Amino acid sequence: MMQKTRTHTLLRSIWHYRGFIIGSVKREFQSRYRNSMLGAAWMVLNPLAMIVVYTVIFSQLMHARLPNASSQFAYGIYLCAGLLTWGFFTETVSRMQNMFLENGNMLKKLNFPRICLPIITVMNAGLNFCIIFTLFLGFLLVSGNFPGWVFFGMLPLLLIQVLFSAGLGIVLGVLNVFFRDIGQLFGIVLQFWFWFTPIVYTVSTLPAAVQTLLKFNPMTALVVAYQGIFVSGIWPHWNDLWVVTLLSVLLCAFGMLLFRRHAGEMVDEL
Repeated sequence: MMQKTRTHTLLRSIWHYRGFIIGSVKREFQSRYRNSMLGAAWMVLNPLAMIVVYTVIFSQLMHARLPNASSQFAYGIYLCAGLLTWGFFTETVSRMQNMFLENGNMLKKLNFPRICLPIITVMNAGLNFCIIFTLFLGFLLVSGNFPGWVFFGMLPLLLIQVLFSAGLGIVLGVLNVFFRDIGQLFGIVLQFWFWFTPIVYTVSTLPAAVQTLLKFNPMTALVVAYQGIFVSGIWPHWNDLWVVTLLSVLLCAFGMLLFRRHAGEMVDEL
């Protein structure tokens, strides 16, 4: 009963401060390109250049191919699906691990629910992802590679990914306040984590022992599921996702517990 009351109070606080959350997301988006001549156009030009590089240069000039792929752009689409997924994950977690440090003055001077900061961070990363992903979808439509109804299979994947990223980000964000080496260490971990995730290579090309190790990487199941949707037009194998789903829920629960217990200490530490 007490847990339900706390959850209800938390949700009510978030709803009450929805204007603050939306305003913060809007301000950050506007400030990012305020002094730029092209402004928000860079949000389109940068990802557009990435999509062109991976879909045209790799597929056409370097003749990179996926085994048994019917489309000439299959490898480029494979890369984009993995890179967009990974980019959303890393941006969310990296920003969240520094969110309390970067907003230390605001935490000290303003009275607002501290849970607003993780929500603002996830929404900012999600906004960037939506812009880039929309361009990717446009390319799929123009090139005749849109997966059809299977596309909607990515919605549960996005939910799982957001939960996983937010849970991990909150844990790292709290720990980074008290142990500043966490942020530096995680940057190194991300570099190894990227190459331990099947983004630029396929799982089938690896030795059996390495394929077994990849199963312990929670991002593997998500990235492979995205790639299956956009490259092969197949629905995700939901049985392969229950581990990362359970881990995401546990991380969120642990992150919230850690956050509640140390919210006051964090303000003093900052």
